[in-house]
Amino acid sequence: MTAAIDSNVVKRRRIGRRDLQVSGLGLGTAPLGGLYHDLTEEQALATVAAAWDAGVRFFDTAPHYGHTKAEHRLGDALRRYPRDQYVLSTKAGRRFVPRTTPYDGSEGWQDPLPFEAIFDYTHDSILRSFEDSQQRLGIVEIDILLIHDIGRVTHGDKNPVYWKQLTEGGGFRALDELRSAGVVKAVGLGVNEGAAVLEMMADFDIDCALLAGRYTLLEQATLDDLLPACEARGVSILLGGAFNSGILARGVQGDLKFNYGAAPKEVIERVARLEAVCRAHDVPLAAAALQFPYAHPAVATVLTGARSVEELRENVASFDRPIPAELWTALRDEGLLDPRAAVPKD
Repeated sequence: MTAAIDSNVVKRRRIGRRDLQVSGLGLGTAPLGGLYHDLTEEQALATVAAAWDAGVRFFDTAPHYGHTKAEHRLGDALRRYPRDQYVLSTKAGRRFVPRTTPYDGSEGWQDPLPFEAIFDYTHDSILRSFEDSQQRLGIVEIDILLIHDIGRVTHGDKNPVYWKQLTEGGGFRALDELRSAGVVKAVGLGVNEGAAVLEMMADFDIDCALLAGRYTLLEQATLDDLLPACEARGVSILLGGAFNSGILARGVQGDLKFNYGAAPKEVIERVARLEAVCRAHDVPLAAAALQFPYAHPAVATVLTGARSVEELRENVASFDRPIPAELWTALRDEGLLDPRAAVPKD
């Protein structure tokens, strides 16, 4: 499988104001870490190879995925390719140590490696986490480093404590040192909440934010504040969770997960309406879901997870499938799409 030159997958967009460009479609590696279902080593390698063959040149990972398993697997897969031909990002904020208590399965990883996380966003911990990631990946040149899961959704009442580690504890200073020295080319954060991105932009000069699930066919509230702020500041969005954890991939007959949990009734009803409009225009829901966020000028790439060669190829086909302009008009007319939202050109 070879990517077409005019494919959306291979198009490049710049990260912030940095000399760094990512492919239109990126590969997120939570599935390589065994999210909900584990993969064999052979399946993981084959999935990354299929992404490469399709023209994907942006790969994102994190120590959290499979408790370091995804970094090992992605590094094994990527080291066979020329290093100057792809962009690699990972995350910091959790430092992993040998597990002292049995894993209870609550995080959704199946058969993770025997390590457990210590949240630590201080200067020395960020630098240590980064070096650990280099060793697990077996790749020194990591292009983007993201602070992982800071914010009230993750930490609740403890969030001010962790935010203080970034400010007074030197976490932001560590990011600035790595970027200023050219060790990484861009820095930012990877979160599930827009408010955390706005807070970080107020305190530190970030280049990008990996935002999962907050700008999709189901959710466009970030048009009120975050996305305009990113445009004004030149901050790029690396858009994850375009399927909202799965429900926009298969519709109401598929996996009814929404934001990592069971989809509530009102979400299922809205997805059914979206699916009906898409069906009337002969467009798969997944294709509309993947292409919609990429139309926004602040979005540099759309990251999708895939746990098999087949899923990867489905995502590539969805990202490149022609969609008539009438679909977006119909979604607006049905009140299913914010009238301010940019839409793809057919």
